[in-house]
Amino acid sequence: MPDKDAKEKLRLDKYLWSIRIFKTRSEATDACTKGKVKYNGDSAKASKTVSVGDEYEIKTEHRRWRIKVTGLLDHRLQFSQAVNYYVDITPAEEIERLQFQAASFNTGKRQSKIGRPTKKQRRELDDFLEE
Repeated sequence: MPDKDAKEKLRLDKYLWSIRIFKTRSEATDACTKGKVKYNGDSAKASKTVSVGDEYEIKTEHRRWRIKVTGLLDHRLQFSQAVNYYVDITPAEEIERLQFQAASFNTGKRQSKIGRPTKKQRRELDDFLEE
């Protein structure tokens, strides 16, 4: 069983990986080095020690996060358990923007019952236009 001092010293990249914001630890490290993780408005290094109560702004490929640390987690758990170690304090405008983007996403497939008319509908249309 790890001692309490080891749990209190937790690297930022390992924490972001363990709470499942990033898929791999190296992705979390890269995000830190590229300045996509901020603490108090300044870029945070991957080796920064995480403490309970810290707030981080994280920019991932799909969204911007703003989280507050509520507990330290040094290993990956399933998502339903990992969300207990942080609070998502992302502003409402950002969440609305994401929902709008998701709603306006076009798959390229035509919707059912909309588009080209069926053979029966074409016959009816031709009959209507001949009159």
